[in-house]
Amino acid sequence: MNTDMKRRIFLKGSLATGALGIAAGAGLLVPQNVLAAWNKDAFTAKKAEDAIGALLGNAVTEASDAIQINAPEVAENGAVVPVTVTTTLAAESISILAADNPIPLTSTFVLGEGAEGFVATRIKMGKTSDVIAVVKAGGKLYSARRNVKVTVGGCGH
Repeated sequence: MNTDMKRRIFLKGSLATGALGIAAGAGLLVPQNVLAAWNKDAFTAKKAEDAIGALLGNAVTEASDAIQINAPEVAENGAVVPVTVTTTLAAESISILAADNPIPLTSTFVLGEGAEGFVATRIKMGKTSDVIAVVKAGGKLYSARRNVKVTVGGCGH
């Protein structure tokens, strides 16, 4: 590696570190604020109903045809299962759970006012299970389910 390349790498690293320092000093990066938003009870619950209750304050959901889950019928690798959730409801949040995972809650998305009811992600699934989408809209909880068969589990169990 020549001297010019080493100098560029050093300068890039110095600039990035400086920018992070300035952002932290200005209060823009405050790790405890980010961690405070994490709902430990919801993301450590062992049952889907407990996770929904801890996350959204109520575990009672109403089945809705206004929610569509797009996921493979058979996932050959449970470590990477693509899931999209679309809804025509005026969604405040969309949460995705894998019912039979050791920890069912895989993700939750809080949507801003006027946002389209659509999320896409990849989840881990330990075994064949229902994927559950829970949409909070108008203070009520709606849900839909889709069974996904997993041939190779991705949760280490």
